Amino acid sequence: MSFYGNKKILVVEDEVDNLKVILSILEYVGKYSNIATADNGIDAVKVAQQFKPDLILMDLLLPKMDGWEATSRIKSIPELKNVQIIAVTAHAMYGQEKKALASGCDDYITKPIDVHSLIKKVEEYLEKGSKITSQ
Repeated sequence: MSFYGNKKILVVEDEVDNLKVILSILEYVGKYSNIATADNGIDAVKVAQQFKPDLILMDLLLPKMDGWEATSRIKSIPELKNVQIIAVTAHAMYGQEKKALASGCDDYITKPIDVHSLIKKVEEYLEKGSKITSQ
């Protein structure tokens, strides 16, 4: 039985190789099949509104609109305010995690991606999101 099979994940990543890595990790786990992607911040907001994901994996350094702004805009949409957003970024300088959390991200993962950490966080936040939406 796949507990997370019906959960929706939006992956926002502009670098094709990084996107392939994230999608491969999610595919490897075998629980996630309902995945949408966006390659810039403007599209991330649009796709989030249409797709209504349970979890967003958000790159921060994006074209057209950065991930901080996209996160803030997504969280300002009433029906998306509880969506879980994990920043997945190479932007690991001091203070960046705090900035990501302040913009509305629920957690922060640095690149290169540690496979086990990503899987653990995805599962943790999908479970946490289920509890939020069932209340």
